[in-house]
Amino acid sequence: MRDPRIDALAKVLVEHSMDVKTGDNILLNLRDYDRDMACALIEAVYHRGGRPFVNLSTARLTSLIHQGMNETMIKAMAEFDARRMERMQGYVSFAGGNNALDMMDVPQEKTNLYRTHHWKVMDEIMRRNGTRWVVVEYPTPGAAQNAGMSTGEFEDFFFSACCVDYQAMSRGMDALADLMERTRRVEIKGPGTDLSFEIGEIPVVKCDGIYNVPDGEVFTAPVRESVNGTVAFNADSVENGFRFSNIRLTFQEGKCVAATCNDDERLNRMLDLDPGARYIGEFSLGVNPAISRPMLSTLFDEKIAGSFHLAMGACYDEAPNGNESAIHWDLVCIQTPEYGGGEIYFDGKLIRREGIFVEESLCALNPQTLARG
Repeated sequence: MRDPRIDALAKVLVEHSMDVKTGDNILLNLRDYDRDMACALIEAVYHRGGRPFVNLSTARLTSLIHQGMNETMIKAMAEFDARRMERMQGYVSFAGGNNALDMMDVPQEKTNLYRTHHWKVMDEIMRRNGTRWVVVEYPTPGAAQNAGMSTGEFEDFFFSACCVDYQAMSRGMDALADLMERTRRVEIKGPGTDLSFEIGEIPVVKCDGIYNVPDGEVFTAPVRESVNGTVAFNADSVENGFRFSNIRLTFQEGKCVAATCNDDERLNRMLDLDPGARYIGEFSLGVNPAISRPMLSTLFDEKIAGSFHLAMGACYDEAPNGNESAIHWDLVCIQTPEYGGGEIYFDGKLIRREGIFVEESLCALNPQTLARG
């Protein structure tokens, strides 16, 4: 008998995230997939009158393909995937895999080529066609191991994080989005962090279960050249198969002028990919009440209640600051007491201390309140 939580998640993805309608073509991209989840999604799409198309892959096979590919092959892959995507109205992608480090064998120059040619093509098509998409990190044994949990414990955590009350979350986000839209200057302080920037009139976006599951963040972008100071990130990040720890970045007039971590050379190669990689493309506050510590997965970690994250590289079209890059790398800092605390100020006024909103209009987003729906 299928776990009923799987059907509940499939319903969230198909009905809430993508709002599948009769006649929609829906691409289900399942990586190291779970058979029951695949079946539940197919049934849910059919139930809404849609047409499911399924692509199955594994992280190991993807790693082997990427190790041998060249620029000609990457362009051919992009053309093939682009033609298929042009016919789709919805897209579900299951990120991650059984082993988060499977891609470590792929040379970084090949990964960079793939970002430049394939990711950009797919992104442009989905935006142009208005494709309704959602990305999910499914609870594989490898993901549980990365999170330091048993598989059963991680599954319980996963479903609680993915199936929060997104409607209540969205209502609570309204006040934060409104305040951010009226804010000019942001200051962030904490252990190793003293950073300031302006957000001016850049749009603010609520993330309430439409594009990512689990979800729970409100983002905008800094004015590109306004960022000054230093920020220390306390959540590790796996990128290109390598686990980065203790990332510390210093900015002058928007540009990252110093970068250190557990592998300074590797980090600086990432930031030297193109001119935009040393500038910030996103600033966001995480509010998902079911996520309180890092899982070594960006889709979870950037939603941690009491966290903020900055993305090195490209901005989003929804909150443009003019920065272009082949990367969009989310780096997370948690400001709850367990992780050293910290404060965030909007136009000189304290908004959040030690991960808890102190502004009365924002208290609905604090974990104790939001968890109750």
